[in-house]
Amino acid sequence: MAKHKEKDVKTNAMRILEQKKIPYAVHTYDCEEFMDGVTMADALGQPHELVYKTLVTVAKSREHYVFVIPIEAELDLKKAAKAVHEKAIEMLPLKELTDLTGYVRGGCTCIGMKKQFPVVMDESALKLPKVMVSGGRRGSQMELSPEDLMKAAGGSFADVII
Repeated sequence: MAKHKEKDVKTNAMRILEQKKIPYAVHTYDCEEFMDGVTMADALGQPHELVYKTLVTVAKSREHYVFVIPIEAELDLKKAAKAVHEKAIEMLPLKELTDLTGYVRGGCTCIGMKKQFPVVMDESALKLPKVMVSGGRRGSQMELSPEDLMKAAGGSFADVII
């Protein structure tokens, strides 16, 4: 596991958490290119059930929504659409991710995007004292309570996985 100076790993997401006085821990790992959540959890020696991924979707209304789900789970598009009161949603095309959010694949988190989109975290997180999500760049994970994450993101909880 790579050690970085604290200032090297500080991201917009981390600055927002600090402004809101929300406690979090940072975990770093070597990562030059996209690494899926399971591989990243294994690299950090973390149980898979504690690690969540951030997915960006677009609705038929052209509104964007962000979902935070367990790394081994799959987003249920029908449940997700219902949770945000839309008729239908689909995954955002990957080529649009960076322009829309300011984040790259593997470094996307629900806090500190270019624009604040509605955020829904799968309710399974409520059973956990802490979760890990991307820290806002590849090679960085933030550990914090799911409630604090949703407080910082202005998000809510719902059943959105298959």
